[in-house]
Amino acid sequence: MNKILTLSLLAITMAACSSEKQRINEEVIERPQELVEPEKPKVGFYQYEDSPAYPDAILELFTPLGNQVFKPGKVPFEFNVKNFPFDLNATKDFKLFNILNGDDPVGFYSPIFQRELTEGSYRVVAYLVDEEGLALKNFGNYVDRDFQVGESRPFPYSAEPYLALNFPRTAQIYEAGEEVIVDFLVIGGDMKLDGLVVEIAINEYTYQIDHMAPVRVENLPAGEYQVKVRLLRSEGKELDGPFSSVSKPIIVR
Repeated sequence: MNKILTLSLLAITMAACSSEKQRINEEVIERPQELVEPEKPKVGFYQYEDSPAYPDAILELFTPLGNQVFKPGKVPFEFNVKNFPFDLNATKDFKLFNILNGDDPVGFYSPIFQRELTEGSYRVVAYLVDEEGLALKNFGNYVDRDFQVGESRPFPYSAEPYLALNFPRTAQIYEAGEEVIVDFLVIGGDMKLDGLVVEIAINEYTYQIDHMAPVRVENLPAGEYQVKVRLLRSEGKELDGPFSSVSKPIIVR
């Protein structure tokens, strides 16, 4: 019995270890020596080696149409969701998010809704999220569209890719020791094929990534930070366009 119990415990332990997420692309940020307190852990950036959730999920946008014009007031949005557990009775978590003109994401329980909008030109980025609230990043998991409200001109045409930032949100508060997640989408391009990198700057701490994946930041000291995310060419030049960079203040307390 003891031998069987020992083997069973060993199997459980090995299974638990194998299910742990593996860190990749880890980078510890060294600050000037006079600013570092030796007993404090250093700030680090890393990702997890994850398999993408719901790779076959499809998000379609029926309304608005491209450059459709609406009167100021309630603007209708209609999506269609395929191959994704969009069951309103199963969870109270938002599964569908919209970003308008680079603002903070807004979550919705239904794929059909209205938003109160004033006159202006708008770009909507809509995407599905996993159980952790992170944006799904496979082709078809997200969609974008330009439209106008009132007497407004369309955005100037641009074929350049741009950014949509899921996390962090404006003035998001983190407790000391809590990891900060920077979660983004690159819309309208392929980072590898187009030679793109995303640079994340959190005050003086910087990190670059050449693919779409959530970046986790650990050991940020208490304080106020500006998180700036920029889409760059591999040689370091920032792309043109109003949505090639996003900046959000956060607080660690």
